[in-house]
Amino acid sequence: MKVEEVKALADDIRGEIGKAVIGQAETVELMLVALFASGHILLEGPPGTAKTFLAQCFARAIGLDFGRIQFTPDLMPGDILGANLFNFQTSTFTLTRGPIFTDLLLADEINRTPPKTQAALLEAMQERTVTIDGETMSLGNRFMVVATQNPIEQQGVYPLPEAQLDRFLFKQTVDYPAADEERKIIATHGVRFGAPKPDDWGITARADSTVIDTAIAAVSEVRLVDEVIDYIVALIRATRDVADLESGASPRAGAMLAAAARARAALDGRDFVIPDDVKALAPAVLRHRVILSPAAEIDGRQVESVVADIIERIEAPR
Repeated sequence: MKVEEVKALADDIRGEIGKAVIGQAETVELMLVALFASGHILLEGPPGTAKTFLAQCFARAIGLDFGRIQFTPDLMPGDILGANLFNFQTSTFTLTRGPIFTDLLLADEINRTPPKTQAALLEAMQERTVTIDGETMSLGNRFMVVATQNPIEQQGVYPLPEAQLDRFLFKQTVDYPAADEERKIIATHGVRFGAPKPDDWGITARADSTVIDTAIAAVSEVRLVDEVIDYIVALIRATRDVADLESGASPRAGAMLAAAARARAALDGRDFVIPDDVKALAPAVLRHRVILSPAAEIDGRQVESVVADIIERIEAPR
């Protein structure tokens, strides 16, 4: 597969999702980049902004197995990973696999579960394996987590630790739609009853795991010149030298940003990365990896504005 075919595939997937989801073009773009960069994405936004429905439509359009976990305060690690259960008929232990054994996992309201259960995802997201009773099992190369969280609620939630956030390639803020989009949503979805399902809108698979693997192989051939690498390094290191930030981005952030820029270039039909690819993706890569300093919090500074200032200050290569 060539990058032109990757672009055509992405256009087909966007078209299928667009049958049911109105707006959210930027979020869909980041989900596609995460898919072809073998990363995970965290969607943060108020209830009712189609985060869950978008993940369902995305999974259907790319033709991968889909699993969902509704995170709750009483959820245990074994409920996610599975466990070896004793079979009294055979007097042996039998592995019962948890819902994490899928291709695309929707971790719904991930911040509603305690840190112990959140930590059950760390190995899966980093190494795409899980360990149950000392036995390590693969989840497959296509394993991807799409997590959601609600920023409004303050009770009964457990903020994700920095180590967990760093596993996500992107954190995307899903906001309310524009007025014309909201009118179209109400006019289209308001005539239907019950929760929306991808089947109701005729969404079909435009790919499968083999096609996705081929596309990712094509993305890996996208060229990343030294000037762009230096630009990425400058952006990442600049987050560690800003008074408004107590903690900057890790080297992993730079590696992930480079991989994401390659994927974005392929989605645009190019076999080379340009600085605009890096600049466009940098906010979603950095916003969850930096921590405001106490003084900046007192002054009312926002992470978004600090990251934007850094991106604006670092000169991009020509």
